Amino acid sequence: QVQLVESGGGLVQPGGSLRLSCAASGFIFSIDTMDWHRQAPGKQRELVATITKGGSTNYADSVKGRFTISRDNAKKTVYLKMNRLKPEDTAVYYCNCPRFSDSWGKGTLVTVAS
Repeated sequence: QVQLVESGGGLVQPGGSLRLSCAASGFIFSIDTMDWHRQAPGKQRELVATITKGGSTNYADSVKGRFTISRDNAKKTVYLKMNRLKPEDTAVYYCNCPRFSDSWGKGTLVTVAS
């Protein structure tokens, strides 16, 4: 079955950086689009970034220019490099494959605070 395991979250000061990873299994990773989403306390889950099988990317306006999504098909892993973090980036971050939209991992918590 589809499994997604996120890692790399933590506590970081405003202006800092983190790199999140998501290890995927149970499907043919290389042919699928992959997304990163986040859910802040008290808010709905939102789409943050997308990367297609060909490497095309798209970002939410709130993270454009600060976040970079990438993928390593050999490792079946998608990454989210987050720079210039802001307190409003605090959230649980999840990866997802749109073709299996009901399959979610446990997420990884990112807390941006001084």
